[in-house]
Amino acid sequence: MTSSKRFSLTALASACLLGSALLTGQAMAATTINLSYNGAPDPDKNAVHVFAANLKELVEDKTDGEILLELYPNSMLGEEEDRMEQTMNTPKLNVASFAGVSPLVDEIFVSAIPFLFDDFDDARAFFDEGDYWREIEATLKERAGVDMLAVVEEGGFLAFTNNEKPITHPDEFEGLRFRAMDPSQVALYESFGASGTPIPWTEVYMSLRTGVADGQMNPPMYIILGSLYEVQDYLTLANIQYSNQFLVGNSQMIEGWDDDVRDAFMEAVAEANQNARVHNESQVEERIAFLEEQGMEVIRPSEDDLAAFRDIGQPAYLEWLSDRGIEQRWIDMALEDAGMSDLTD
Repeated sequence: MTSSKRFSLTALASACLLGSALLTGQAMAATTINLSYNGAPDPDKNAVHVFAANLKELVEDKTDGEILLELYPNSMLGEEEDRMEQTMNTPKLNVASFAGVSPLVDEIFVSAIPFLFDDFDDARAFFDEGDYWREIEATLKERAGVDMLAVVEEGGFLAFTNNEKPITHPDEFEGLRFRAMDPSQVALYESFGASGTPIPWTEVYMSLRTGVADGQMNPPMYIILGSLYEVQDYLTLANIQYSNQFLVGNSQMIEGWDDDVRDAFMEAVAEANQNARVHNESQVEERIAFLEEQGMEVIRPSEDDLAAFRDIGQPAYLEWLSDRGIEQRWIDMALEDAGMSDLTD
């Protein structure tokens, strides 16, 4: 055999070995996926971070390192609508609020009807088992190519804060100015006789400090996260709405995984969400006690006062949904799932 033939065979064998190694390396290579969300990476203050950090650990464990999550807290990858657009167009995950999801599926506001749930169990059953929420998931995927993967609790039920006076009854909202997260909250404040102005979360503290707004609405966790107790004197535990955000992911990305990886990922999501629920519920009273220690006066309205909030807030919110052009079938489905189908009878 000539030296040139020996060289050719040696080169061919080397190329085959190199190609085999590259293919093996590609098969074993991990995929890194960005996960973005609001709030600081502080487990003591941010329930969404607790969920995200646990999800990262579980996904990497259950997929044997095939999927790695890179966490981007504090809206590092952009504000709500920017991050949702990224999720639609690139392989990524995002924990979005109503402000991120509603431009794509306006019908999601139906799930925020005031006093729709009595407690955590009612809210969890609504999102885990209800026909309305299954329809929301399908609609988001159809319209935007985004999978709704989990409803993430962010700290309990929403409470009112303000720095003007103790509020026990909706009549006491008259003339006050409140920061709103979205248009639905504006409608709710107006039903109580207050005014509502949409203000980004990053500007809430300064708005309250300078008097641009007298109050705001958030679960105790966010009041602590934003140090709002420094600029708010009164905390009213009206428990008016369930506080949640939404883990979403690019549909093409998820469909592109093999069955074993996808199953392992979804198992991790379910486990992380259950862990977050247990952690969140266990922290609610402790957070309220912390706010009281910081000098806030905590007001727990009576059943009669809560009924007044409900009797004013629910019809006004339903009218707002109708004015917004949301079809009645969405409202009917949600009320049926919540065991409140008589509300619009």
